[in-house]
Amino acid sequence: QVQLVESGGGLVQAGGSPRLSCAASGSTFRLNSMGWYRQAPGKQRELVATITNGGSTDDAESLKGRFTISRDDDKNTVTLQMNSLKPEDTAVYYCHAETKWTTYWGQGTQVTVSS
Repeated sequence: QVQLVESGGGLVQAGGSPRLSCAASGSTFRLNSMGWYRQAPGKQRELVATITNGGSTDDAESLKGRFTISRDDDKNTVTLQMNSLKPEDTAVYYCHAETKWTTYWGQGTQVTVSS
C-alpha cells in the first residue's frame, strides 16, 4: 500500500507561482509513475503532469511552459511548480502514483486563483 499526502494549495492571486508537493509513504519502492491531475468544478479530472522513476515526463499540452514537475526518489516526493497562474487553473489538484498493478490517489488540495 502507498499513502499520498499533498500540500501547498490555497488561495493564490492570478500570476502567482505556488508549489504543490506530494509525499508518498508505504511501499514506495514499487512506484513507477508519480504525478498530478486536477479537477475543476463541473469538469472531468484531467492530467496535469506525470513523471516516471526514470525521469520521463508526460505533460498536459495546454500547461507546458507554465507547470513543471519534478521528483525526488530519496524523499519519495513529487513536486509541481506552477507559474503564471490563471483563474481557469482553479481546481482540486490530486497527487497520483502507480505501481505495475495499482493506482493510488491523494485526497486532493484545493487551488483557487483569484483575478
